[in-house]
Amino acid sequence: MLEQLKLPVTALKLAIDLPGTAPTGQHNAILGQNRAQSALAFGIAMKAPGYNIFVMGDPGTGRLSMVSHYLNTYAEQQEAPLSYAYVDNFENQREPVAIELPSGEGHAFAKDIEKLIDDVLATFPAAFESPSYQQKKTTIERRFNQRYNSAIDLVDAKAREMSVALYRDSDTITFLPIRNDKALDEDQFTLLPQAERDAFHQHTEELEEYLGDVLLELPQWRRTLVEETRQLDNDTIKQALEPLLAELNNKYQNVDDVITYLAEIEKSLSNTIGELLMPSRSQDSREIIAKRLALIEQYLPNILVDCKHDGNGAPVIYEPHPIYQNLFGRIEYVSDQGTLVTSYRRICPGSLHRANGGYLILDAEKVLTYPFVWEGLKRALQAGRIEIESPYSELGINTITLKPGVIPLNVKVILVGSRDIYYLLEELDSEFNEMFRVLADFDDHIKRSPDNVGQFVQLLKRHAADSGAKALTDGALLRLIEYSCRQAENQQRLSAHVNSCLEIIAEANLLAGQTKAVNIDKTEIELALSAREQRNGRIAEAILEEMLEGTILIDTDGEAIGKVNGLTVMDIGGSSFGAPARITATVHPGSRGIVDIEREVELGQPIHSKGVMILSGYLGHCYAQQFPLAISASIAMEQSYGHIDGDSASLAELCCLISALTRTPIQQGFAMTGSINQYGEVQAIGGVNEKIEGFFELCAARGLTGRQAVIIPASNKRNLMLKQQVVDAVEQGLFAIYTVSNVDEALSLLTGQEAGTINAEGQYPEGSVNFKAVARLKEISDMSADEDKETETG
Repeated sequence: MLEQLKLPVTALKLAIDLPGTAPTGQHNAILGQNRAQSALAFGIAMKAPGYNIFVMGDPGTGRLSMVSHYLNTYAEQQEAPLSYAYVDNFENQREPVAIELPSGEGHAFAKDIEKLIDDVLATFPAAFESPSYQQKKTTIERRFNQRYNSAIDLVDAKAREMSVALYRDSDTITFLPIRNDKALDEDQFTLLPQAERDAFHQHTEELEEYLGDVLLELPQWRRTLVEETRQLDNDTIKQALEPLLAELNNKYQNVDDVITYLAEIEKSLSNTIGELLMPSRSQDSREIIAKRLALIEQYLPNILVDCKHDGNGAPVIYEPHPIYQNLFGRIEYVSDQGTLVTSYRRICPGSLHRANGGYLILDAEKVLTYPFVWEGLKRALQAGRIEIESPYSELGINTITLKPGVIPLNVKVILVGSRDIYYLLEELDSEFNEMFRVLADFDDHIKRSPDNVGQFVQLLKRHAADSGAKALTDGALLRLIEYSCRQAENQQRLSAHVNSCLEIIAEANLLAGQTKAVNIDKTEIELALSAREQRNGRIAEAILEEMLEGTILIDTDGEAIGKVNGLTVMDIGGSSFGAPARITATVHPGSRGIVDIEREVELGQPIHSKGVMILSGYLGHCYAQQFPLAISASIAMEQSYGHIDGDSASLAELCCLISALTRTPIQQGFAMTGSINQYGEVQAIGGVNEKIEGFFELCAARGLTGRQAVIIPASNKRNLMLKQQVVDAVEQGLFAIYTVSNVDEALSLLTGQEAGTINAEGQYPEGSVNFKAVARLKEISDMSADEDKETETG
């Protein structure tokens, strides 16, 4: 009967053939993630607000590649979104204006404005040097001069009547006395009689007063001159600009924002040309370049986003570093003589701008890690607009001198994150479910169907070709399928962590190159796996050496009472390995119950403590139906100095306890793993392959005797994907693996004695292990009862 519990060699490892034909599905479909793909398709098709998507799953399961591929395929069929640019607000430069342009016309519009600037530089100041302009300007100046000269002539005529000469030196007018039709100089004037000098002074005062009267309207004449000249300049500028702007107005007549901006440019250019491009005596090339740069800084649009008409459709943006500035945009500064200055030309777009009208993919953990990003993202999605502002403004720290106009936001956000992050957001953020209503849940395992295996093979081949690796042989592909099933710990499942297989291909390709192999065969895959195990195996090797040296006490031969080899799995860094651990139990009269030493010293974690507590339930159910259960026992996992969790040692602990209780020796060549319930049914555990291999390596190092074996739950049979050396040892009869469904089967294997089955009268066969357990427990119970009576009598 016990021989039936031994597993055949064929059950220890997956046996599979490669599919004969290529899979019927799309070559780019993600393996086995139909649920996630359908959820993604629903979320993308749903246009209502709030239907953003959270893609949930572990890293390495193809989450990002599936989302990117699906979105790129879907987005190609959609229209490209509008383009946006910032331009100067001529009335308030602190608040640049956002303008909206048709898709793909942003950079074309910028080039048109740049051409307009070049045309303006070519037109001015040449327009002010034209004969027509000079003639009109001369007419205006002549009109002013005629009025001025007429007034001066009146004064001159009156001065002659008084024998006084009027002299004009530019705008300065002086009066001199006349004698014999000649003007006297100052020396000659002093020789005149006093009476004549006084008469001259009186005449001068009268003439100056008269001059003031006739020139009373001179300021008005000058204002008229300036106004007429300015009007002439404006008319000249307008006349020269009109043909330059007419073409642009006609080209963009259906774009309201552009037409408005062109009108603002036309108004602003009148002042700019008057200040910057009036005729001057000399204009060297450096001055012309400086003027061009000044015009560009003032008028050239800052194209924020511009999706070109090249068939790409809606944008799909993945932001690998979603800090606040990368997501929402930023304003840059330049140093001008030690002062930081900025303008609308220094506004830089963020990922939200580039993804506007399309799809934005973000890493959920990074979004939550970087300050201000999560709240800012929620605010933008709720408001439906993008604002470029300082994230520190909420703290009262103002670091931005510009307040750019807001841009309408229409984007589908796809957050990619782990299950922990999803459930954390769901629990702690009440707004999360309102904005991310679609969950695309990626499975960790993929059903090993012919179609999925075929797609898996095609994926591996395509990756090898795309990465420049050597071709994969059928042997290599079969070994990679085995490796994937081992990662999934299931013969009927492939691991969704496809990246691990892709890494192995890269490592095997390096080894193939070193050995001059033509293709990557099974040998190269085995070498790559062995090399990885060796790189990560320092701790496992150190523990094995301590066992061989006797530092860690583990027996692999002989018999012992109250001692059994349990199996553990250790996860350290990127490595996972199995190691046997000795479990011991002691029993003595009393009623303290079963003491878990690990829990008492706070090394046992809750699940491990639960497994030990179940032992009391099993003892009571199976052995103490006709008398009270009174027992004092202690159980420990020896030489463990760290925290212990999991209930996979509960079967070994129970067998060890029964051995100590019945004084029945246990064969030390056995190691076992499995959890139990209160009815003695053995339940599945994790890490079964590593646990078996950990004990096998110890036995192999000491020498296989053929009497060494591992006992595992029967429900773990489908999880077996053992290394070839273990399979070979089993095939040669040097090692064995048994599966058990209940405690009795495990006891029979460990002790070599019949466990015993309870009969209709509730009795176990005499001499069986269970019979001994009942007898011993009754004996302890009676002893406890006698002690209680003596205590009462006393």
